[in-house]
Amino acid sequence: MPLAPLDETITITQLIDDPYPIYRRLRAEAPVMRVASVKRTLLTKADLTRAVKDNPLLFSSNDPNTPMRPALRAHTLMRKDGPEHMAERMAMMPAFSPKRIQTDWAPLYEQLAQDYIARLPRGEVVDLFATLCGPLAARILAHILGIPEATDAEMQRWSQRIIDGAGNFGWKPELFALSDEANDEMDALFDRLAPQRIADADGTAYSVMLTAANPIPMSQIYANLKIAIGGGINEPRDALATVLFGLLDNPDQLAEVRAQEAWGKAFEEAIRWVAPIQVSSRLVTEDTELGGFDIPKGETVMTVQASANRDEDLYENGEEFFVFRDKNPHQAFGNGPHHCAGAHIARRTVGKIILPMLFDRFPDMRLVDRDLVAWKGFGFRGPINLPVILN
Repeated sequence: MPLAPLDETITITQLIDDPYPIYRRLRAEAPVMRVASVKRTLLTKADLTRAVKDNPLLFSSNDPNTPMRPALRAHTLMRKDGPEHMAERMAMMPAFSPKRIQTDWAPLYEQLAQDYIARLPRGEVVDLFATLCGPLAARILAHILGIPEATDAEMQRWSQRIIDGAGNFGWKPELFALSDEANDEMDALFDRLAPQRIADADGTAYSVMLTAANPIPMSQIYANLKIAIGGGINEPRDALATVLFGLLDNPDQLAEVRAQEAWGKAFEEAIRWVAPIQVSSRLVTEDTELGGFDIPKGETVMTVQASANRDEDLYENGEEFFVFRDKNPHQAFGNGPHHCAGAHIARRTVGKIILPMLFDRFPDMRLVDRDLVAWKGFGFRGPINLPVILN
C-alpha cells in the first residue's frame, strides 16, 4: 500500500483561525493526510479516530514528539499507557467520583454559580467569556483540586499558558518561555499548600493524592494537577461559551430547550459542534494501515475529533448547531482509556446548573452581534469573547 498523501499547503495559522472548511475537504478527499506544518498524519473520519483511540497498544499515547512534555515540564498521564497511565489517573479519581460530586461538589457548584451570575449587571453589554465562562470554571476547578488559594486570574493564566505550550506544534520558544513561568508559579503554590492538604485531608484531588496509602511520586502529583488545570478550565469554559452562542444565535432552538428543559442536550450538541479539545496525537508502535494507506512504525497520527464530530456518515447537516438531533455519538470527551476524567463534572456544571440558572436570571439575554464573536484554536477551540446584552 502507498503512504498517505502529503499536504504542504495547510498552515498552522489556518488551522487556528478556521479549521472546519479544511476538515470538510479532507473528509471528502483525503481522510488520511500527512500535513507537513504539524508533522502529523491527520485522521478526519469518525471511524478512523475511534479505531485509533480504542487501540492503545498499536496507537500509543506516549508520543515523544509532542510539545506537551516541555509545556508541562513533565511526562504526564496524558502521554502514558497501560498500568502506568491507570495508576496516575486513579490517584485523582476519588475526588471526581459521581458519589462525591453528588454529595460534596454539587452544592458548591450551585453556590459558586449563583455568586458569579449575581455579579453580572442587567441591561449592559457584557463579555460573558471574560466575566463568567472563564472565572467560574477556574473557581470551581480550584476548589475541586484543593488549591482555592489560587486566584481566578492565576488559574486562567496558568491554564492558557499550558494550553498554548501543549499546542505549540510550531515549537516557538516564546510560548515555552511563558509555560515555564506558569510552571514555576504553580510549583511554588503546590509546595506551600502540601503540608496543609496533608494535615487537613479534605477530599480534594491534591489532598487525596498526598494522603493515599501508596501515593504516586510527588513529581507526578504536580503533573496531574497541571494537566487538570490545563484541561479542566478550558473544556467547561469553552463548552459554556459555545452553547451560549449556539442557543442565542438560534432563538427558536433556545425556546424549545427552555420548554423541554433540554439543557443537557444543548450541552452535548455544543461540544459536538465545536469540540473544546479538537485533536489528539498518538504514536504508531507497529507498521499498520489506516484508510487504505501504509502507516509506518514511529509515525505520529492525529485524531481530529473536531472533524469526526461533523462526519457526514453520522450527521445530517453536521456543520450546523441543532440541539434536537436523533443521535449524537460525538467524540468530544474522547474514547478508550483516555476518556476525559472530567466529563461528568462538565456535564453537571454547565448542562444542569449554569445554563438554566443563567437563563432564569436573564430570560431575554441576546447577542450584541454574532459577527463580533471570534473563534480561535487548533488543539483547543472555542470563542475568545462573547458580548451579550443581559436582560
